[in-house]
Amino acid sequence: MSALSVPAIALTRGTNGEEVLIPQLGAGTYKVADDEAERVVRDALEVGYRHIDTAQMYGNEAGVGRAIAASSLPRQDLFITSKLNNPNHRRDDTLRSFDATMEALGLEVLDLFLIHWPLADSTGIDLVDTWRTMIEILHSGRVRAIGVSNFQPDHLHRIVEVTGVVPAVNQIELHPWLIQAELRRVHTQLGIATESWSPLGRGRLLSDPVVVEIATALEVSPAQVIIRWHLQNSLVVIPKSTHRQRMATNAEVFAFTLDDAQMSAMDALDRDVRTGSHPDQIQV
Repeated sequence: MSALSVPAIALTRGTNGEEVLIPQLGAGTYKVADDEAERVVRDALEVGYRHIDTAQMYGNEAGVGRAIAASSLPRQDLFITSKLNNPNHRRDDTLRSFDATMEALGLEVLDLFLIHWPLADSTGIDLVDTWRTMIEILHSGRVRAIGVSNFQPDHLHRIVEVTGVVPAVNQIELHPWLIQAELRRVHTQLGIATESWSPLGRGRLLSDPVVVEIATALEVSPAQVIIRWHLQNSLVVIPKSTHRQRMATNAEVFAFTLDDAQMSAMDALDRDVRTGSHPDQIQV
């Protein structure tokens, strides 16, 4: 159960001045049922992953928690992320749902808690109020870092300008068909780490001719090429698989690099194509 040698990115510090390091490669659990999550996370931990991403919306936090408890790994060796579900943006709901997340995961302290979707146009929901509640949770000491997911530049500027607290992470759909250059520039300006969900474009990029050509030249898989592209762009990447061997293969990305021409060819694949929902489409 030895850990992978995964580089880490330093996030904005917690309230106690602690440096919070997020492993750049993690295991996602999107669309993994709770009764399967324990096995999937157990396999990921045994392969060597130490960064696990879940969410209230996924309905599998309890399964993830069972795998963590059964692993006997030191808590400090793990980095666990969860996310606030859409119906829970109001303060009391946020606090209650965070308590439920912690109980399901069986943790005293969470490493990272994110607002899952901005819901910017939903009646009765205010991004700033929700972010203030997240800050309250951070100050409680029960989470080491807080961030957001699927926030657009205007959402980020609004919460930072009003509260003065910068999200540690923005987890967004990001892959070579959707490189999100403008949003990543905002992240750099504000000091926000970028985390990629759907990093393989839900599998659609695996047959892209450019990706396949590079994979053939390097004698690696298309998925490995794409994951390597994320890593070399200083992105946090959380590919999801329910297959142990594929998890292992996805992690074998540290013995090769993409050269400048290959990185440029991957960048040139950008076509502003989403495989998931646009943030403005998701409302309560």
